[in-house]
Amino acid sequence: MTADRRRDDRDGASADAESTGDSNAVDPKPDGGYETAAAMAHSGDSGTRFGQLFVVAETEYRLSVRSRWALALTAIFAVFSLGMATFSGSDTSPAGFERIVASLAALVVYLVPLVALAFSYDAIVGREESGWLQALFSLPVSRSRVVLGTAIGRAIVLASATVIGFGVAGFLLLLEYGVGGFEAYVGFLLGAVGLGLAFLAIGVCLSTLAREKTHALGLALLAWAWFVLVHDLLALGVIAAFSLPDLAVSAMVLANPTGVFRGLVLGALGAGGDAGFAAVLAEAGLSTGTLVGALVVWIVGPLALAAVAVRRRRL
Repeated sequence: MTADRRRDDRDGASADAESTGDSNAVDPKPDGGYETAAAMAHSGDSGTRFGQLFVVAETEYRLSVRSRWALALTAIFAVFSLGMATFSGSDTSPAGFERIVASLAALVVYLVPLVALAFSYDAIVGREESGWLQALFSLPVSRSRVVLGTAIGRAIVLASATVIGFGVAGFLLLLEYGVGGFEAYVGFLLGAVGLGLAFLAIGVCLSTLAREKTHALGLALLAWAWFVLVHDLLALGVIAAFSLPDLAVSAMVLANPTGVFRGLVLGALGAGGDAGFAAVLAEAGLSTGTLVGALVVWIVGPLALAAVAVRRRRL
């Protein structure tokens, strides 16, 4: 009887073990049911790569919206554009509309680069100091995609704020002046978006190269001072002092994203606005396609440099 009882105990233990094994088979995986790190890291599927880029961009976009950056940027652009449109108004004619656009372009050259750099200088180094970047780099996601996704997420916020903020003033001007000359405002708005994206890319690149947040802020301020204040003054002085070929003048204009933006807007307005820079543009003779291509290079180039530099960054 004792032997039978032992046999029954062994059979029950075996049954319990089988039931335990079955229950373990349906338990969640240690990674939460997602793909393992090795599978994602070695996956060659392009959809997975774009999916990772989309996830990083969406996360950055949500963080920017949650931190009220989107609302703050939109408010800044709306207040300044409405103020400029109100106090620089003139006669209700296409010529008056173009004068307002020229005044807004002068404002954008100073305001948009400063706001874009302030929004992007901590994109990488700020996340590193908060510990978020270390956690993200520990995931099976390429560092380059992290940088590009971060830039894309912030670019969507900045572009949306630029369109909405300056679009409010454009809508009011459309009601007052009508459709005559409104195509110049549309060109100005697209140029402002491109200028903001160029300086956002520069800020992300500086944030990737800097080791500390304060260093990135200092580099961003130096970049703003160089591109907005110093470069054009030096270029105008050199052009006035020396007889330079057209190629050298064109290179000076294309070497500055603010110069490219002025070329696009003043070209659409018939070179109305700043007489000194208008003379430089007339001497350079750059086409709209060349200026647009240069602005694209100013957006893509710094991001490509940041994507390469982040691979060598030590956390």
